[in-house]
Amino acid sequence: MNINGKKVIIRPKKASDAGNDYRWQTDQELSALDAMIPTQMSYREFYREYINWLKHPYAGRITFGVDNIEGKHIGNCVYYNIDELNQETEIGIMIGDRDFWNQGYGTDVISTLIDYVFSLKKFKRVYLKTLNDNYRARKCFEKCGLIPCGHREQDGYQFLLMDLSYTKWQESKKQSG
Repeated sequence: MNINGKKVIIRPKKASDAGNDYRWQTDQELSALDAMIPTQMSYREFYREYINWLKHPYAGRITFGVDNIEGKHIGNCVYYNIDELNQETEIGIMIGDRDFWNQGYGTDVISTLIDYVFSLKKFKRVYLKTLNDNYRARKCFEKCGLIPCGHREQDGYQFLLMDLSYTKWQESKKQSG
């Protein structure tokens, strides 16, 4: 099932995404923005694991590919750490194709994913963490209604925590609609 935004299509992951995902996961800058170490495995190993992951996705983690309207794979998004009891989930995004940075694609992905999570999945809260000094991501998340709600140190990195409640999301929909 595809989820259509204004500039993007959020869709199920597929085997043909592996090449881009490998390139993005081995990229120093993209890995740093995600507080990750670039993958060191060969493409062959990566692809084998990738296909296995597509067949047997991680429990509690729903990952999507992100295409522009023309169908070019430009990134990925995810909701995970799903807490059914508290009706909340963590969200994440990565626009890997630099040709699509600073043009509103990330904002459209996050807004579309939040709309999906709140409308169809019935969560009451979404949250995320971003590196304290990732101001571009922070600006994107604030445009989508997420607000700072704390800080966390993890694995030597400093993160800003942000969240959005279903109630605040509903209020913003009423005001913009």
